[in-house]
Amino acid sequence: MDKILNWGLLSTAKINRALIKPLRASKRTRLLGIASRSQSSADAYSREWNIPRAYGSYEAMLADPEIDVVYNSLPNHLHAEWTVKAMRAGKHVLCEKPLALTLQEVDEIISTSRETGKIAVEAFMYRHHAQTLKIKELVDAGKIGQLQLIKGAFTFTLAREGNYRFVKEYGGGSLWDVGCYPISFARMIVGEEPAEVFGWQVTGPGGSDESFYGQMKFGNDIHAQFDCGFKSPFRSFMELVGTEGSIQIPVPFKPGLKNEIYLAKGEDLETIKIKGGELYLGEVEDLCDAALKNSAPRISLSDSRGNIAAILGLLSSAREAAPIRLKN
Repeated sequence: MDKILNWGLLSTAKINRALIKPLRASKRTRLLGIASRSQSSADAYSREWNIPRAYGSYEAMLADPEIDVVYNSLPNHLHAEWTVKAMRAGKHVLCEKPLALTLQEVDEIISTSRETGKIAVEAFMYRHHAQTLKIKELVDAGKIGQLQLIKGAFTFTLAREGNYRFVKEYGGGSLWDVGCYPISFARMIVGEEPAEVFGWQVTGPGGSDESFYGQMKFGNDIHAQFDCGFKSPFRSFMELVGTEGSIQIPVPFKPGLKNEIYLAKGEDLETIKIKGGELYLGEVEDLCDAALKNSAPRISLSDSRGNIAAILGLLSSAREAAPIRLKN
């Protein structure tokens, strides 16, 4: 039987709730600890979610030798710092997206992972789901011919004033928060990095983008177009267009147990039903495989670096009002 990995939650962020259920469902994981900035906050969270150990500081959890894996759900600007600290403390890390806010931070995570032998993985949960794997298989098998265009969107209305997502210095903005999904999806489908990007943004009082409209140009005349934002109604979709057909994906980023995608060829529309699993369990099991079986994580650090490079390029383009060539 595999070793049981003890997990600790780094912060009491709302997204933790998505991880608690799969951590308790997996036969290879045990949710052992919760860390907060105060002992009272950690104790309250520990009681609410029945987590055995409560730490009054992030450092205290990293100092516990029985914690094997840390789930880093801190605000964006703290992801890289605490991922590095956790690895140096001997922990593997599942880090919420975005993994970092600069390429220098990503490179530090990569070098720290090599030095310590510890794994760091960015938590793009949809990448592990059966629907995503099936879509990639269909495109690679030529079911829509030669890929030409990828379109997508991820928007929702964020009304909470004071939310860190509005603060530029905290890694705020819709591109980092939700635009990263269609960017990641497009890069995964194409299987390479974009050569050039172009973007427009609408900024809010905090200086971050509240709406973003982006384009990416890949090799072989493949293009991607997407929008993301906090000021539009909820929208989430991807469309893949090829020379012989297209695939419509109504729920690309949060697929569930029962899923449907649509393959169109001429006037024919085929509904493809895909049985899925618990959305966040895939990233937990993937990290367990990497830690216990020495397998390569599905989302490599170089993959994460490519996504962050594309985001930074798009932000630069919006500021400079010019296309940006990416160095790959």
